[in-house]
Amino acid sequence: MELQKFYYDNKIVRNFVIATLFWGIVGMSIGLLLAFMFLFPNLTDGVSWLSFGRLRPLHTNAVIFAFVGNAIFAGVYYSSQRLLKARMWKDWLSSFNFWGWQAIIVAAAITLPLGYTTSKEYAELEWPIDIAIAVVWVAFGANLIGTILNRRQRHLYVALWFYLGTFVTVAVLHIVNSMEIPVSAFKSYSMYAGVQDALVQWWYGHNAVAFFLTTPFLGLMYYFVPKAANRPVYSYRLSIVHFWSLIFIYIWAGPHHLLYSSLPDWAQNLGVAFSIMLLAPSWGGMINGLLTLRGAWDKVRTDPVLKFMVVAITGYGMATFEGPMLSLKNVNAIAHFSDWIIAHVHVGALAWNGFLAFGMIYWMVPRLFKTKLYSLAMANMHFWIGTLGIILYALPLYVAGFVQASMWKQFNPDGTLTYGNFLETVTEIMPMYWMRAIGGTLYITGAIIGVVNLIMTAKAGSAVTDELAEAAPLEKITTKRTKKEGYHSWLERRPVKLTIFATIAILIGGMVQIIPSLMVDDYIPKISSVKPYTPLELEGRDLYIREGCVGCHSQQIRPFRSEVERYGEYSKAGEYVYDHPFLWGSKRTGPDLMRVGGKYSDNWHFNHMYDPQSTSSGSIMPSYKWLIQNELDKTDTEAKLRALATLGVPYTEEDIAKAQDWMAEQGEKIEKSLYNDPDFAKTYEADKKYAKENNEEFVEMRDREIVAMIAYLQRLGTDIKVTNGDGSTVNLDE
Repeated sequence: MELQKFYYDNKIVRNFVIATLFWGIVGMSIGLLLAFMFLFPNLTDGVSWLSFGRLRPLHTNAVIFAFVGNAIFAGVYYSSQRLLKARMWKDWLSSFNFWGWQAIIVAAAITLPLGYTTSKEYAELEWPIDIAIAVVWVAFGANLIGTILNRRQRHLYVALWFYLGTFVTVAVLHIVNSMEIPVSAFKSYSMYAGVQDALVQWWYGHNAVAFFLTTPFLGLMYYFVPKAANRPVYSYRLSIVHFWSLIFIYIWAGPHHLLYSSLPDWAQNLGVAFSIMLLAPSWGGMINGLLTLRGAWDKVRTDPVLKFMVVAITGYGMATFEGPMLSLKNVNAIAHFSDWIIAHVHVGALAWNGFLAFGMIYWMVPRLFKTKLYSLAMANMHFWIGTLGIILYALPLYVAGFVQASMWKQFNPDGTLTYGNFLETVTEIMPMYWMRAIGGTLYITGAIIGVVNLIMTAKAGSAVTDELAEAAPLEKITTKRTKKEGYHSWLERRPVKLTIFATIAILIGGMVQIIPSLMVDDYIPKISSVKPYTPLELEGRDLYIREGCVGCHSQQIRPFRSEVERYGEYSKAGEYVYDHPFLWGSKRTGPDLMRVGGKYSDNWHFNHMYDPQSTSSGSIMPSYKWLIQNELDKTDTEAKLRALATLGVPYTEEDIAKAQDWMAEQGEKIEKSLYNDPDFAKTYEADKKYAKENNEEFVEMRDREIVAMIAYLQRLGTDIKVTNGDGSTVNLDE
């Protein structure tokens, strides 16, 4: 049979490699800045767009979607062409994928520091960018599937199964979780509320980790590890079991992020059960990857590419053992909301994703530029510095997590909390935060060495944009399964059917979890005393979202003696029915705020926002002076109320019509209460007098952002009354 000549598109791979390295350094640099902000909370004092709350989602998005995302595309575009013996289906789709993805990253880099955010973890980008993500992702999928249909290799290798599973699942997750109603160009409200929103978000959040940070990287592992080791994959049968069991089980595990929360018990227990089952396929994949290196361990000692890959696979094994363990309720009760979770996440991110990406790029770049790696010594230096960085980053945070959990739960003999002041736990773990910053510095130092090494490698070679290849055309044969052909072998030459089966596998778990929460009327018990936020409180809540307060403060009190004693009555599902989006949080750098309403005076909140250390000695919270200076933008208030009314929040036309007067009235009350502080009154009147004498515009305090923030904080947790030991009545309908 005559061989056909064709060309692999190396240009698109090279572009994605360059983007991976560039955005990797950017994302890691932001993360390192955030690590030092724990140590120096006023490091960016007064600069709103450099505040911790706004930079944290930028860091996570830059690392996940910019660094890891570009690495996925680079690896998929390189390996798919060679596995399928075909050029990517459409060059223009490849270019659209690349430039569209970079445009999305730039949009995120602009909007997130400006405070345009939905606050939903790993899905913070606002609705226009969500649409762009969907379009670019579909273009990527179409290009991949088109290439598969035009292939010259009959059977689809295991890596391609994972690529297809990634495409369909991420598309479903993104679309379902991003259902929102726009208010303006960069403001929207989630279509789900409270408990329902929490379930959908963590169904997405957990599976974004599963199907964006794991399954595509497993596909890359199945291609690049055998290539680098020059050995076949250890077990074909194990790869089949690994793929199908992983994609089916993973999708069910999301509720383990919401244990002991207001989520119904059946959903929590379902998440626990499947999370424990998840250990088997996860470790099956790890074993398949490591045993592929059997007989190549001498090469591992000398080849930095394999060193990176071994640590990456080991990191995957550690993270996927820890995940099911953290899903056990007794373990979760200790670890959740603590720095243990931060350590767990970064073992996966730095070791599994980071090191596999670097190992893959070290392998690809010399081949893309037809040369040898510039310096093996620099690559080994990168490896050892990076590995030490991972250890120094993660281990201290594990210790910090245990310290936090222990201190939060300790009681004196008389039944009072041993550490009643939350800041005592913060002070205790500051040495661990120093170690985390040092570990992060080492990791990014190694990455910079690696980037320099790769740049020098590229300069020493010459780029081959279109790489000549040849292969026999694919012969047409019957689609029926032959007698001697195994079922899965037959399925591997039926890409459409394989994709459909993979889609069904991931949809089952999603439907079982999500549909009841949306369709069953009594899923969330109602509490008659819970009312919608006033317009001013709603504006304050939006400021809370804008400033990223949810990144450090939870609003979910679990039914533990220690939490009830510290924060107040545990949270009820019915309290969140008007929360679009939910703000339960996933980390307590500061105390829970679910019951903060009425706990402190308006003056305390004012001073706390202006200078947190003045009210809370030892606090690592940065100041928010701009809230006190900025005039509150009320132009979209009515539009916000109408949007929420369409989602079922009982705002009437009369409520909407009087929104401005309502805000002015509530704002004036807060302004008057602030005068109780003589220092405030003196300074405020002096500022007013100065503005008048100099013909400058003066914004009344009632019209400033701080007043809306105070209104929201003073509302939190005040809708219900509970028994306080003095015989006071319970006001709950649950």
